[in-house]
Amino acid sequence: MARRRLDLTFPPRQATQPITYHLVKDFDLTPNILRAQIQPGQEGRMLVEVVGPKEAIDAGVEFLHKEGVLVHPAASDICLEEETCVTCGLCTAVCKPRALALEAETMALVFDKDKCVYCEACVVACPRRAITLTF
Repeated sequence: MARRRLDLTFPPRQATQPITYHLVKDFDLTPNILRAQIQPGQEGRMLVEVVGPKEAIDAGVEFLHKEGVLVHPAASDICLEEETCVTCGLCTAVCKPRALALEAETMALVFDKDKCVYCEACVVACPRRAITLTF
């Protein structure tokens, strides 16, 4: 079984369509909606974790694309306890998408949410446990 967290953006015309129903019924996936903001006639957003065979997840994502839903790997917010952080840079060393970086002049930790793929490597790497992820 595979597990993926997806950040979905629904165009206004799709906001009232049973998209998650089709993920369950047609692709035998188990969706877990972690966060959603969907209203008829407006663009909607949903953070969903899907569980199932990798091939079924891939087919479900392809279905979402065909339905006009934008699908991105889920990006979460990170919370940094500045009093605990010693800006050692270990989190930046394990951040493959480079969502975390130390600013050269100030040595402040900078987070680029658009690059984050929610891998949790930074949480594990932080020796002070100063980084947590929020949904």
